[in-house]
Amino acid sequence: MRLLFIGDIVGRAGRTIVQDKLPNLIERYQLDFVVINGENSAGGFGITESILQDLIDAGADAVTTGNHAWDQRDALVFCERQPAFLRPINYPSGVPGKGANLYHARNGASVLVVNAMGRVYMDPLDCPFNALDKELDACPMGDFADAIIVDFHAEATSEKQAMGYFLDGRVSMVVGTHTHAPTADHRILPHGTAYMSDAGMTGDYDSVLGMDKDEPVQRFLRKISSSRYTPALGEPTLCGLAVDIDDATGLAIATEPLRLGGHLSRHIPSFWEKSAN
Repeated sequence: MRLLFIGDIVGRAGRTIVQDKLPNLIERYQLDFVVINGENSAGGFGITESILQDLIDAGADAVTTGNHAWDQRDALVFCERQPAFLRPINYPSGVPGKGANLYHARNGASVLVVNAMGRVYMDPLDCPFNALDKELDACPMGDFADAIIVDFHAEATSEKQAMGYFLDGRVSMVVGTHTHAPTADHRILPHGTAYMSDAGMTGDYDSVLGMDKDEPVQRFLRKISSSRYTPALGEPTLCGLAVDIDDATGLAIATEPLRLGGHLSRHIPSFWEKSAN
């Protein structure tokens, strides 16, 4: 099975490149399942239902979030009627929406997607390790799910790496989000789980974390805000992590980053190219 995770979409630039590129990627490289982190897709802060639907129409099977999940307040309502929308599973009991859901891939397989949020330099939510452990006990890979994808939305690389090893062998992939900078540590962990500390941002990299440069720079210089943060609108880059898994085990057999367009070096996974030729 072929999986793709696309990192945090920031604003219109990020949405545009996903809508432009994803349908062709799915067709050309026969992608079975696509997850997108969409928590910054609405002007850099949260996600609306119409944007969520645009991402689904472009080919997203699930849309994860993080600490900006509720920045658009209508998300508290539409999360209950949109099965593609996920918020971190370790929010307190009673918070609307789901942190995990079981989906059907294009090849007919069952894919569990779990969204969790770290606690180091982040909001003090419930323990993400305990939350994931409980979810995977209820829906283990091989019994109910043919593949399991975990989006761990966290600030600290140490917490992300610890989560990768904690879940190694129990899930198909653990991919970090939130920092908006792609890391170079993509690999398959010893027990077969694909891992990357951060998938990076899908947006304009001629920016500060996807935001127009002027306001963040002057805030660092003067410690005074002069206007709202606004998303940069230059040429975007699509960033993500591609994973091929063994259909018999659900574990990774190949993983490489995906980078298209914009200011970062282009990279198409080599195992995609081989299968397309």
